[in-house]
Formats: sequence, C-alpha cells, structure tokens
Amino acid sequence: MFTYYKNESIRKLVIAFGSLFNNIHIMQKTPTGENRDLLVSITYCAKEKFIKRLIYPSSITDNTRVELNMPQIAFEITNITYDPVRHINKMKKKTTDTTGLTAAYAYAEVPYNFTFGLYVYTRNIDENLQVMEQILPYFSPEFVITMNNTELHQKVDVPITLMQTNLIQEYEGDFNERRSIISSYMFNLKSYVYGKISTDYNITSYQGISEITPEGITFGFTG
Repeated sequence: MFTYYKNESIRKLVIAFGSLFNNIHIMQKTPTGENRDLLVSITYCAKEKFIKRLIYPSSITDNTRVELNMPQIAFEITNITYDPVRHINKMKKKTTDTTGLTAAYAYAEVPYNFTFGLYVYTRNIDENLQVMEQILPYFSPEFVITMNNTELHQKVDVPITLMQTNLIQEYEGDFNERRSIISSYMFNLKSYVYGKISTDYNITSYQGISEITPEGITFGFTG
C-alpha cells in the first residue's frame, strides 16, 4: 500500500507563499538624515527561535554579541488540517492525454488547509508600519495564487486568506534597552495533498486486442 513517491506539492506551497513577500522594501533614515531604500530579507524560521536570535548572545564567546540586521521577515507552517468541506470521491481518477500507448493517472487529491505564520521584525514602529502597508491591501481578506503542482495538476488556484494581524513590542531587558517591534500575520491556504502518479496501458486507444497477460498486452491488428 505505502510506496515511496515524491511530488513536492507541500514544498512548492511553502516556496510560493514565501515568494509573495520576498520583494518588500522600506525607506530607512541614515545618520545624515537621508532616505535609503532597503530590501527586507525573508527566511523560513519559527517565531520563538527568531526572537532568541535577537535576544541571546552569539555562540562565539560568552561576552560577544553579534547584532542581527533589521528589519527581517520570517514565516513558518503552524498547522495542517483536513478540510471535509472540499472532499470529493477519493476513487475519482485524473489522467493525462489518452492518445498514446500509456497514460499517467492519479486518484483524487485530498483537500487540506495550511496555516502559515508570518512575522515582521523591526527596530522601530515606522519601519514595521511601512511593511504592513505593503501587505494588508492585497488581502481583502483573500488573495489567490495559481500553482503547477504535479504533471496532472497544473494551474491550480490556491486562495490565501488573512485571518489575523497583531502588533507587539519585545524589549531586551528594561525599558532603557533596545527594543524590537514585531507584527504577526496568520494566513490560511486552501490547498491539496496529491497522491502517487502511476502509469498504465491505455487500452481504449487501440482495437484488435488479442491477449492481455501479466507481461503486457498483445495486439492483433488487422488490415
């Protein structure tokens, strides 16, 4: 029953979600009072782990602290749940073009909801609000992306819904110490998990079949 296959549908979903936020810029004030354009970098990382990187000293020495460049964006999958509302007959097949000798097929995809957390870390409130203004207008509250998931499942629409937004402040020590502003966004992606793609003989494209054996199909074409 359980055999190895790899269609990377979940991995593609993670990449597609992260790519939505990989071109966010802010205008940052320099010590001379000038504005400079700054690209906000993004990485896949848990919220708690990223906060620890901001707060705790580096592992170089006990007394050495490496400053983490800000602003930063991190995201992660926080939950995966089955969606019975979008359930279809699991025995339904999807096949490729049936004009050749063989045809690829797979059973019906399974609907799942993927919850993603997105976290924006900045040193001041103005920079965080700049990032927020580049995210919120696109989700009202839904944004749809189109993905090519497998050979049989191409141009699949995936709705992305913004469910929640929070803005908090994290202080490193007392209130005289440097602070970081964190805005968090929770998204729900309605996608699918796909099964193994198999190949079988396409007997419907041929006439004059004389024999079917475990070794294959014998065709008896006549003039």
